[in-house]
Amino acid sequence: MTWIDTHTHLYSKEFAQDRAEMVTRAIRQGVDKLLMPNIDAASIPGMLQLETEFPGVCLPMMGLHPTHVKENVEEELAIVEQWLAQRKFFGVGEIGLDFYWDETWREQQFAAFRRQIQLALQYDLPIAIHSREATRECIDVVKELHDGRLTGVFHCFSGTREEAQEIIDTGFYLGIGGVVTFRKAGLDVLISDISLDHIVLETDAPYLAPVPYRGKRNESAYLPLVAERIADVKNLKIEEVAAITTGNARKLFKML
Repeated sequence: MTWIDTHTHLYSKEFAQDRAEMVTRAIRQGVDKLLMPNIDAASIPGMLQLETEFPGVCLPMMGLHPTHVKENVEEELAIVEQWLAQRKFFGVGEIGLDFYWDETWREQQFAAFRRQIQLALQYDLPIAIHSREATRECIDVVKELHDGRLTGVFHCFSGTREEAQEIIDTGFYLGIGGVVTFRKAGLDVLISDISLDHIVLETDAPYLAPVPYRGKRNESAYLPLVAERIADVKNLKIEEVAAITTGNARKLFKML
């Protein structure tokens, strides 16, 4: 079985002591493609260094995370635009809206989200959407700008069943990670009748580690634990989960 972790922050300081070993552990578990969403200008060097160290395994995206939309948003977006014009990336992300921590920069978040979607359309790239406490708003923006070509994933999906269907109807995927293993989260029940054809797997490492590692540092090697829970919920063989979700990720991120 092979797996694709569609969302992992391998460059994070949490991996400073064992970064290379962590990537190697993932590869040994069959997780041989690791998609890295960017956060802001500061995360770019570490992300591209990993790409150099693990070519064909660590795959970079480019974007400005909504919680990093601040007073210097124009400067940060200019850097995103410059990098996208220079070289290949596998997606535009991590972009979107986050109204959980702070709404000070709400309008700037909306503007940055729309601008980066336009960049994704310009470069024919999928988008990785962060939608914490803003799933409804993110869906609305996607529908507003969808031209029939826009594709992507709602990373760490946490919306309602109705929102999930709206996302699927736009041709987007649901990013499912460790939360599906949390007993009281309800995500397992929500996806029980959603076809695997609309799901990609992710860890969001170092965050949201699946059971039995909940509360500890997450890493890409734990991705099969997410798949095991999905297989249990859907009464499928884990090999089927691997084949379909890996195929979805290859299609979405143009790795076919």
